[in-house]
Amino acid sequence: MTHTSTATHAAFPLTIHRHWRAAAEAKGFGILQRVKDRYHLLLSCHSCRRTHASKIFVLMNSQPQCPHCIEARWRDDAAAVGLDWVGRDPENRHYGFYIAGCGHRLRRQFEMVKRAAEGVCDVRCELCQQHKEQEEASAQGWELIGPDPEGGPNYRLYRHQACGHEQRIARANMQTGRFGCGNCGDNWPAAPSHLYAMQFRLASGLRLVKLGFSRNPDSRLRHQLLKHHDLDAQILQTVPMATGQLALQTEKRLHTRLKTAFPDSIAPPDLYAGSINVRSEIYFADVTAEILRMLDEIATDGAA
Repeated sequence: MTHTSTATHAAFPLTIHRHWRAAAEAKGFGILQRVKDRYHLLLSCHSCRRTHASKIFVLMNSQPQCPHCIEARWRDDAAAVGLDWVGRDPENRHYGFYIAGCGHRLRRQFEMVKRAAEGVCDVRCELCQQHKEQEEASAQGWELIGPDPEGGPNYRLYRHQACGHEQRIARANMQTGRFGCGNCGDNWPAAPSHLYAMQFRLASGLRLVKLGFSRNPDSRLRHQLLKHHDLDAQILQTVPMATGQLALQTEKRLHTRLKTAFPDSIAPPDLYAGSINVRSEIYFADVTAEILRMLDEIATDGAA
């Protein structure tokens, strides 16, 4: 009668060489056994007494890192800045997930949290920070739109609730109220200003023209009106005005004349909403000559 042997044999060598043990001890680990295949060892960390699998090549040629000790450091760094560590980001080994004191879930670089634990930087919740900045703006009568379109870290883009004017303002100034609206602020009625005509060419090729007023038409165009800095836009004409109040009154009269004489030339806002930061008073290019004629008239004798 033939008997089949039930003995099992390892699919890889089980020998642990003496120089492997010496290298492991010198680097803070003990070797328990060989695992997985001929290339891996099961190491026991002298610091936390927990185990992990490591390649023999890594043990012999570099310093193995205990994943449990690393995770403990991540947890300690998180706790030092008031965060609870949740786990690693499976899509990026440099990032982890955390729960902030406010209850919101954050995704942060491990190195950034470490620097925060060392006092080098801060960890802030974006949602809470945005809410805080919106409250600051509301207290001053403004609405937070978003980051500075020019990329200034200390500036934000706001909209004035009273007149709809959009403006870059330093956050510190918004907090203290030490600024004025560039359109209807207390100092604009008496300050010199300009009427202007601006032309825009959208990506579709459509040409539009805007009539308005500003203390600084070039800044108004480049830093407030354009949503994309590569948009084809230019100032066609400006007319100096003695005061902002006079400029506003004159502009209103000109718009009334245009809308009465050329009602079909008023451009619908949805045509330019993605390119120009205004919601009205934009016309099709067929009234450009009339707008320039009216500005020439004002420049010549001040009549509106």
